[in-house]
Amino acid sequence: MSIEQQLAIYLTDAHAIELQALVQVKRARKVAGDPKIAAAFAEHVRETERHEHYVADRLMALSWAPVAHKDLAGKLSGMGMALFARFQPDTPGKLVAHAYSYERMEMALYDLLERLARRAGDAETAMTAQMIWQEERAMADRLEGLFDEAVEASLRDLDPDDIGDQLNKYLADAHAIERQAEQLLKKAPQLAGAKELANAFEEHLEQTQRHLEMVETRLRERGGSPSSLKDAALRLGAVNLGMFFKAQPDTPAKLAAFAYAFEHLEVAAYELLKRVATRAGDQDTVATATTILFDERAAAATMHEQFDHALDASLEEADVKA
Repeated sequence: MSIEQQLAIYLTDAHAIELQALVQVKRARKVAGDPKIAAAFAEHVRETERHEHYVADRLMALSWAPVAHKDLAGKLSGMGMALFARFQPDTPGKLVAHAYSYERMEMALYDLLERLARRAGDAETAMTAQMIWQEERAMADRLEGLFDEAVEASLRDLDPDDIGDQLNKYLADAHAIERQAEQLLKKAPQLAGAKELANAFEEHLEQTQRHLEMVETRLRERGGSPSSLKDAALRLGAVNLGMFFKAQPDTPAKLAAFAYAFEHLEVAAYELLKRVATRAGDQDTVATATTILFDERAAAATMHEQFDHALDASLEEADVKA
């Protein structure tokens, strides 16, 4: 396979992801629960529509076209994400957290696309990727700036006496996410394709297991417990994702991009947890969330540093000739 063909494949992936994003942001406005959050999604609808056109134009310039089955899968996945958020008991918080993570996934995609385009000598595609990356980063920053509003909208209708129970639910959610992270990180080194990337996964596995213990301690001390149903569901999701990555022709790059996004899902979860704990007056949980947040942000930065190694491994795996 030539590097130009691989670049076209990345562009078809980007087109499908933009269609998925478009479904999500259109539906997200209706369940945002807060005018500022709704406005952020409304603004991003217009940006996402532009991104889809930009990517389609680059595919046309390369004499390629979007791939129908990828686009359909993207649309269906987008509907599923929006429906998931809609039926959560604290929709605004989960919606913002997942959207923030999704923006980070798109940032990773366009970062890798720009790196690949520069290797292929395609300055126009590299410039397009950089331009879209900047708008995805701006949306991620907008969402990060709305964490306070997301918590307010999620807790607005609660009786003040219920805040402790709600905090336990947020801790149980964090525990379930850490369980999913643990499962992914156990499988990831075998799929990494690059020693540096594998080492990063192994190091973060140790941190993740420590985070699990910290969250379990807070739940136990608060008289709560992990949710076996949530833990089991997310563990199953991690298994399915492991199988998905194993079947990809460029596993290392996709795996690195997903891990980068997942770290930011954890960042969002602990940012929300910290705010709920502050409202509940639980300074021990605030301290736990703050400590874990530092580790998750550092892990995300480390994963970003591995993108070139991941791209090298993916091109070698796909037998791409420059």
